[in-house]
Amino acid sequence: MAHKIAPSVLSCDFANIQRDVEMINDGNADWFHIDIMDGSFVPNISFGFPVMKAIHKHAKKPLDVHLMIDNPDQYIQDFKDAGAEILTVHYEACTHLHRTIQAIKAAGMKAGVAINPHTPVEVLENVIEDIDLALIMSVNPGFGGQKFIKNAIWKVEQLSNLIHKRGSHALIEVDGGVNADNAGDLIKAGADVLVAGSFVFNSENPNATIDKLKAL
Repeated sequence: MAHKIAPSVLSCDFANIQRDVEMINDGNADWFHIDIMDGSFVPNISFGFPVMKAIHKHAKKPLDVHLMIDNPDQYIQDFKDAGAEILTVHYEACTHLHRTIQAIKAAGMKAGVAINPHTPVEVLENVIEDIDLALIMSVNPGFGGQKFIKNAIWKVEQLSNLIHKRGSHALIEVDGGVNADNAGDLIKAGADVLVAGSFVFNSENPNATIDKLKAL
């Protein structure tokens, strides 16, 4: 399977959000990656349902929504209503993770679980067959434009081995500091989806940058 590219909307120009969404529509990116932050689970606040609904109104590709929030269970249906097709929660934020995964699927979305840089891959062993996506954070969550943590490549290898060992169909996604210098190593290690924010939107030609990542 060819790897997917999911530009992170957090890095787009919010004064021209429709323009940037339509630009991604016209290119070869596969998903829109949307980071939701609550100022509690991570030390930053991004945006809520009104902005997400505005993105969904113009987006012609799936919305891959990454919740960096406490108590995500109470908002699952709201994110479905706002247009999420994939909903990823953090292992560190979910006391009853199986229940959360089941609720996401019951709402009609694909379910993902993310782990922070310090969290070992082994915590996903008991859910790997239940989820559609596993997200390796390659920076500490909360802010865009951070430096890539190289240990993420090794974690991708570990996760790929776990997925094959258990016969899971989960995709491996990597989020944080992804660029042309590390994308090839991540794909070689087993990554299926690369999230790229500032590397795409701060480039002179975002769609050409996406094409370069797709060609690796």
